[in-house]
Amino acid sequence: MTARVDPLPKEARVFQGRRAGLVSRAAAACVDIGVVVVALIVAYLGFVVVVFFVPPGGFEMPVPPLWLDLVAGPVVMTLYLGVWWHRGGRTYGCHVMGLRVIARGGRDPNLMTALLRAAFNVAFPLGLVWVVLGRQNRSIQDVVLGTSVIYDWDVRPRRPTYPTVAEEAIQPTEAERAAAQAPDQHE
Repeated sequence: MTARVDPLPKEARVFQGRRAGLVSRAAAACVDIGVVVVALIVAYLGFVVVVFFVPPGGFEMPVPPLWLDLVAGPVVMTLYLGVWWHRGGRTYGCHVMGLRVIARGGRDPNLMTALLRAAFNVAFPLGLVWVVLGRQNRSIQDVVLGTSVIYDWDVRPRRPTYPTVAEEAIQPTEAERAAAQAPDQHE
């Protein structure tokens, strides 16, 4: 007899598949910003090492032009977010916080949607505040592009066994069920 150990704590099972809130999403974004900053520092240091060894003679620390400083961060961040959201629905920050980006139908977003969402997040990060203001825990980026961020702590390759946000959306509310069961008043 073998026992199956579920990696998902009992307390978290209630939230599995539900839309994530502002704090979880902001924490994941901070982790992702850290990943990109570290990647840019490593790339710069790699460039410095190459410059140090390639030309014979004296060494001067290379100073990147201002336009490169202003463009590299947002471009790398957009590519990082877009590619990882497309390839599995989660970045490292999403993985740490147990989040996943899904498109309509509960699938991973296609590459174009993921890149647009990433560019929208980088250009307009305050769109995340709509998570608190709206009723559906969706950012402005999610509303415009038809995506959602859900809690998903499962680390295995994903096939949702829980109702996805898209399936929840087509479920009638209590008021709609009551109205459908009430006798027609127009007869």
